[in-house]
Amino acid sequence: QPLEDLQHHLTSKNVAHDIANEICKSVRTKLVGKRMQSFSRIKTAVRQALETVVTKILSPQKARNVDLLKGVVSKRGGGFLGGGNKGKKPYTIAFIGINGVGKSTSLAKIAYYLKSNGCSPMIAACDTFRSGAVEQLNVHADCLEVPLYHKGYAKDPSAVAKAAVDAATEEGHDVVLIDTAGRMQNNVPLMKALSKLVVENNPDLVLFVCEALVGNDGVDQLSMFNKALRSGGHRRQIDGIILTKFDTVSDKVGAALTMTHVTGAPVVFIGTGQKYTHLKKLSAQAVIKSLFS
Repeated sequence: QPLEDLQHHLTSKNVAHDIANEICKSVRTKLVGKRMQSFSRIKTAVRQALETVVTKILSPQKARNVDLLKGVVSKRGGGFLGGGNKGKKPYTIAFIGINGVGKSTSLAKIAYYLKSNGCSPMIAACDTFRSGAVEQLNVHADCLEVPLYHKGYAKDPSAVAKAAVDAATEEGHDVVLIDTAGRMQNNVPLMKALSKLVVENNPDLVLFVCEALVGNDGVDQLSMFNKALRSGGHRRQIDGIILTKFDTVSDKVGAALTMTHVTGAPVVFIGTGQKYTHLKKLSAQAVIKSLFS
């Protein structure tokens, strides 16, 4: 009974049903062979086992350790942050996801985070499909006093990304943040264009941006994007996840578990508001606390 209650509880917190079922199986495995003298002790043991399983899911062993600042320093060969490294290739991050999830805002928050930590980012406007996309990024770039590289619309996004990296290399920028067109996961032409951009430019990091308040649909999105990346004839996958609108989900934090469990990619950041400072790293303990609230 406690495990059945647990499964219902997890799905009520927006954990996808099949993921909740797998979590319960893992908890059951940890409890096999343990003798409990009372129902309350059973519930305590279930909670302790769940905490162990949740922490393990949010810290996948096969996932790369995504530390943006370390990545920038490593790419620069240990050189100084903040520019002055002309001729050295910058660290590149591609932001991908469907329409309307907050990709551009998340990119701007990352730009602010990097600049605040001594980096010299450049933004690359590679959404050459959606009208107004370049102008939207330009507003962020002006506010952040960060250079924006763009070629307007109806251009090959992959070529724009390459040109942006070349420009950043020449000007000595540490990081290039590549904005891509928001696309539904079943839009074949746009997904092929995304795969082409990733294959040809081989970004150091591919971040999938998704709303925190999603269930199975978020899993479908992620799976389709990973499939699109593989379709380019390589094994590149999503390296990390940014969950937006995390401040609106209350205790329904299940998307964080679902996304990481499906892909093995960690949640790198969560968006907690509209300001550039509203970006946090995900705490496993905070998720566990919310699950039990």
